[in-house]
Amino acid sequence: MKFLPFVVRHLRHTWVRTGSTTIAMGLCVFLFCTLQSVLGQFNRFIDARSPRRLVTRNGIGIMSSLPLAHGERIKAVSGVVHVAVTLMFGGILPARKEGRVDAGSGTDWTSAFTNTAVDAEPYFAMQPELAISPDQFRAFMDDLRGCVIGRQLADKFGWSIGDRFFLESFIAGMKKPSGPFEFVVRAIYDVDRNNDPGTETNMMFFHFRYLSESLGWPGRGVGRTHLFTVGIDDPARAAEIAAAIDLLFENSSDQTFTESEKAFTANFVSMVGDLGAIVNGIGLAVCFTILLVTTNTMSMAVRERRTEVAVLKTLGFRSGQVMGLVVAEALLLGAMGGLFGVLGTEAAIWALNNTPRLTLVGITHVELRAPVALAGVGIAMLLGFAAGLMPAWGAYRARAAEMLRSL
Repeated sequence: MKFLPFVVRHLRHTWVRTGSTTIAMGLCVFLFCTLQSVLGQFNRFIDARSPRRLVTRNGIGIMSSLPLAHGERIKAVSGVVHVAVTLMFGGILPARKEGRVDAGSGTDWTSAFTNTAVDAEPYFAMQPELAISPDQFRAFMDDLRGCVIGRQLADKFGWSIGDRFFLESFIAGMKKPSGPFEFVVRAIYDVDRNNDPGTETNMMFFHFRYLSESLGWPGRGVGRTHLFTVGIDDPARAAEIAAAIDLLFENSSDQTFTESEKAFTANFVSMVGDLGAIVNGIGLAVCFTILLVTTNTMSMAVRERRTEVAVLKTLGFRSGQVMGLVVAEALLLGAMGGLFGVLGTEAAIWALNNTPRLTLVGITHVELRAPVALAGVGIAMLLGFAAGLMPAWGAYRARAAEMLRSL
């Protein structure tokens, strides 16, 4: 520690290079921590899915539909307790001009959030983790335009009970000629974070009947949905019940594929790609680039200090001590870069969490957890150590007499 002021003094002497290297390493840590925090949010949401719920979809793919008549047949399967129509609406808040809704001026994707049309009574009966006041739930059931929103969503958009807003789906078949759908906030749900830490409160649910009647589906004989959410009595029989459901429609023109809610959610998220591979690939590429930058910085620092290294060895400093000084400088650079990156991540996450009406791919709240922050700082210090090792080894092997003679 007694040589730390010496190391700091040199970093201050070359403050431009020190600052640019710290910023570069900080950007690396910022990307790592931000991407890992978003990935962790998705993983916690997937892990929180209940083993008592299955999802039945079209065997062709998630976006293909199924006839509503399938629901009645699924109810008859042994072990099935509830069946609820579930349709992904894909609603986006219409753009606004001077505080008024302007449906023809495009959409704002930065305020997107999850909104789903459901057969409300059976759906919420199999979602005990969503805590809703009985009075609010009755008001929701009595209002066809009513909706249930999560606490985080309500806080993000400043909505309270009785507020009205408009959504317009980006899916062509779910657009009304008369304009966006109007919704009224009738209930706000919360969750018990101790028992259900991964359950999101940034989603919206509304009546499937409102959607179907508004689009005139019954009269046109459409009667289809994306999914059926199925509540079962015994999670141990999930695979057996899923197979029984699919067997019902094996020879149908609309064959089904039934899986656990957790598996369905993971598959749905993977539609955008393998998020883990994408995040890790970006991280590795950035780390390799920053490693090259930091190695070049440390090499320049050692070359510029040839005289200093020679004098230190002449004064009696051992080669190991000189090498340690160079490595310590590289580690300090890494620590500063890591701290800068973590602080930058905290600032970005704070901005996302506290900026009204701002979401990130439907996420309203992200949390930077301590293991991710520590890993980010650790990566920065590891990069610093790796970058300073070769220059430090060069300083270790250098002979004072040869270095002085070359001046």
